[in-house]
Amino acid sequence: MKTTHFIYTLTLAAAGLFSSCKQDYLNITPTDRILGDAVLGDSSLFQNYVINRYLSIKLQDKEGEGTNPGFGRGFEYGLWSSITDESIYNNDDNTWIIQQGQIAPENTGIAGTIWGRSYRSIRECNYALNNIDSVEMSAALRKKLTAELRFIRAFRYHDLIRNYGGVVLMGDKEYQLTDNLTDPALFKRATLQESMNYAVNELTAAAADLPAINDASWQSGRATQGAALALKARLLLYAASPLYNVGTWQAAATAAKAVMDLSRYTLAANYSQLFLKADNNEIIFARQYAIGARHVCLEISNGANGYGGWAGNTPLQNMVDAYEMKNGKLITDPTSGYNPQNPYVNRDARFYATILYNGAPYRGSTIQTFSPGGKDGKDGPSNWNSTKTGYYLRKFMDDNNPIDNPWDVAGLQPWIYLRYAEILLNYAEAQNEAVGPDASVYAAVNQIRQRASVQQPALVPGLSKDQMRDAIHRERQIELAFEEHRFYDVRRWKTAIVTDNVPAYGVDVTVNNSGVYTYTRKVALSGRLFAEKNYWLPIPRTEILSSNGQLEQNKGY
Repeated sequence: MKTTHFIYTLTLAAAGLFSSCKQDYLNITPTDRILGDAVLGDSSLFQNYVINRYLSIKLQDKEGEGTNPGFGRGFEYGLWSSITDESIYNNDDNTWIIQQGQIAPENTGIAGTIWGRSYRSIRECNYALNNIDSVEMSAALRKKLTAELRFIRAFRYHDLIRNYGGVVLMGDKEYQLTDNLTDPALFKRATLQESMNYAVNELTAAAADLPAINDASWQSGRATQGAALALKARLLLYAASPLYNVGTWQAAATAAKAVMDLSRYTLAANYSQLFLKADNNEIIFARQYAIGARHVCLEISNGANGYGGWAGNTPLQNMVDAYEMKNGKLITDPTSGYNPQNPYVNRDARFYATILYNGAPYRGSTIQTFSPGGKDGKDGPSNWNSTKTGYYLRKFMDDNNPIDNPWDVAGLQPWIYLRYAEILLNYAEAQNEAVGPDASVYAAVNQIRQRASVQQPALVPGLSKDQMRDAIHRERQIELAFEEHRFYDVRRWKTAIVTDNVPAYGVDVTVNNSGVYTYTRKVALSGRLFAEKNYWLPIPRTEILSSNGQLEQNKGY
């Protein structure tokens, strides 16, 4: 009886509420978001809207949400190094399907969100660009925000172009669900040349109105003139490369030289510290984090199992073999001094800053991947988190951050999108292709090789154009390792048909009763495969279907 009365009372109360007033309780204002009218009515809110478009550069997961930079699911999990010959992701994380050549429009692995997230961001930029003139603000601020929006939009197109080739150019259009989605113009892909020209022209225009530097609170976290010119230089380098073949090497060299001539950027003296703090003059544009905000748990995600880590992106022997000896010679050179049974002595200093190997010093101890008994190998704790390759990632990780229970600690490592070393390498490559290995090519590469913490010997004088090309390709592989360049480099050079069909090698380390180690090469992930069609990604099938079949798929898919 009491129960019946309780329900009856609630029913009457609800009926009274809905009958005694005219308020529509089903039409409420959300409290978890700011409506468009409010944004356009307040210049501070509008500026915050623009700033949040930078944050959306890192949105990677299937729901378009997340806290991670990088690609796929981000910096914390599967890097794009793990779909190249740099590393494999220890527990797959949707990377093995790409490594093994099984990527398809219906199953795109970690690469599936690029198309959708990019066009979402482009539409958001177009909304702001189409409405900025109605917002009350100073002319100077309007000019700066407009340039930032054009930079972010161009960044998105750059991401689309380097993954898919020619793309749909939206201009300033904001497509709505009420628009005519059967209009062929909505889904017509521009040529690669047209797509490249559009993005380059947008960056040229943005650079003219962007500030030379940001204030101290933003440093490299918002676009500057240098960031726009650096991204333009990258795009023009891609345009001249064999896969694209829609630009000239001279134009690419000139664009990179324009960044160098700003005299605003220098190489950081300490290579390993470069990736831990945002306050250095090598970073041109980066994803930054606010103090107190949760960053990413790099250390537990990629750390060794003996320290409570999950292994994550584990470097391949393929990558380890690319590092020169300290004397500048390749390990394949019989005169280099390389000993395959003592393989980690006298290597390029960047090797020690990038990769953890058996015997490497780490957090007051040493890495032990040997068997039997090594704490960081299959005989250690949580052996499902032990490396499959015999190596762990060192680059990016801060030993001051905890591995165990790191969730409430805000790691502040920046994710670097553009840095000065890339510009020097872009210039060297383009200039060598345009005119040959002149003194400026040597100077650009040798600056990188001889930074204070590296001190690798200068390149040998008298290299031919082909020899210099090989040297620059190797230098990019080493200097930019795990920074998500390799995936695009081997494609634009059209060498992925070779590099990505080599097995994913690792090393088994065993120790005998006398404490002598034996290193045996092994295949860490079987079935690596790359086909000609894989030079471009497939557009996800969902995108093709949503266009009523009007969107043209890349060849071979």
